Amino acid sequence: MDRRDFLTSAALAGAAAAVPGIAAAQGAPERVVIRSGTAAGPLPHIWEECVGSDRAAITLRESWREDIGRARTELGIKRVRFHGILNDELGVFTRTIQDRSGTPNFKNVAEVYDGLLARGLSPLVELSFMPSELASGKAAFGFYQGNITPPKSFEAWGRFIGQFTTFLVDRYGLGAVSQWPIEVWNEANLPFFWTGTQADYFQLYKAAAAAVKGVHPSLKVGGPATAQAGWIPEFLAFCKSENAPVDFVSTHAYPGDDQKLLFGQNRGLNVNNVIPAAVAQARGQIAASAFPQLPLYLDEWSSDSPAMIAHVLSHCLGQAQMMSHWVLSGTYEELGPQPFLLAEGPIGYAQMLRGIPRPNYNTYRLLHALGHERLATDGPALASRRADGGLAALVWNLAEVQQPNGIPGTSTVRNVVGSARRITVALPELRPGQRLQVRYVDQVRGSPIPAWRAMGSPKIPTMAQIEALRRAGQIPPAELRRLGPDRSVVLDLPPEGVALIEAA
Repeated sequence: MDRRDFLTSAALAGAAAAVPGIAAAQGAPERVVIRSGTAAGPLPHIWEECVGSDRAAITLRESWREDIGRARTELGIKRVRFHGILNDELGVFTRTIQDRSGTPNFKNVAEVYDGLLARGLSPLVELSFMPSELASGKAAFGFYQGNITPPKSFEAWGRFIGQFTTFLVDRYGLGAVSQWPIEVWNEANLPFFWTGTQADYFQLYKAAAAAVKGVHPSLKVGGPATAQAGWIPEFLAFCKSENAPVDFVSTHAYPGDDQKLLFGQNRGLNVNNVIPAAVAQARGQIAASAFPQLPLYLDEWSSDSPAMIAHVLSHCLGQAQMMSHWVLSGTYEELGPQPFLLAEGPIGYAQMLRGIPRPNYNTYRLLHALGHERLATDGPALASRRADGGLAALVWNLAEVQQPNGIPGTSTVRNVVGSARRITVALPELRPGQRLQVRYVDQVRGSPIPAWRAMGSPKIPTMAQIEALRRAGQIPPAELRRLGPDRSVVLDLPPEGVALIEAA
């Protein structure tokens, strides 16, 4: 061992001791094997296909645009999904002094989508909620009062969606819009998002899907965008019997969801395995339908635990074609403006708050560093070959972390059940002495919370404190390591910690 490696090892020991739980890691050994010479197929970055956001109007705010622009650069995000592109607050069907006719007005729709495109992103177009001009009632959801009633006329609804879709194609081009999934509504199986019946939703879908395809058959439309992975067999059976077009299946699930609602029975699954089981169930339902090849978009799911994120995504590869984290930005008001920027507990699922990255954001940053060729592994790891020939592998220490249900921010207590682990990572195809770089994310490294607590836990930090928290939330610089004579490296990970290993 040369002097630099000795100093690096000494520094690693000191740094590890500073992370809670690391000192006890020796008592819980684990082994991971990364077979860098054995390809295991492609590694699609399904977590980069889309990310969730608060409603359409919030995307016009500077803080939101700064957060999403950074995510595009650092996480490789391609699309954004949000509610409310048809909300009254965007004026899509609002009578004005200049125009009392109530004709559609898509000026603010353009402002929303132009903002995405200017940052290298595109939308997953969610057709919600009901413009008051078309609505059959006044029931509304959320701080922004999105109308959740069926239309007075499904024919008028379909005509309006045709006008909306035509506007998109005329403004952005058929080539672009044909790559934007168009999803009908959001969680119509929940009473606070839809006052109609399942049959009403199916009619809403049929009218909208026909209108979209009426603009051009290459446009992609799908649903049912349900909570708790619901209605998938019924939805696909309806599409078959009514000859309603469908290009993808979308649904939602959260680790804390009621398993009786997800699976029809309480399966007693560990919180880490709820999402993989829900995705496998949905994939099986699609396979058993008249449309077995349809892609599956889990376009709402979430976790604030780094290791859970890695575990879930690795187990959903090959099952789902999109895994969209809800939500990216803490510029979020679905349940009303929060009276704090940071707080103890899960504080919802936002990855970034006014440019302050949280551990889940930084976990996705490490995932973005993976290549697109999967390598064979044994143990809790996701390994890849990058385009430059280098190796990148994510290793994790899974813990059981209490997760809120599908309503972000409803829990204020964060309970973690798990222990620190010393993980021996073997890379038998690499040479002894191979230089490695290792980056870590857990609830200390790559987290702003310790620095925030040291400030006295301010609910609304000052601008100077925000700048300090932005720095504190960065992933620490990579550690330099070398493979030992046995072609392995030892990592000490706290509960729910992850580590990215990179080799040239």
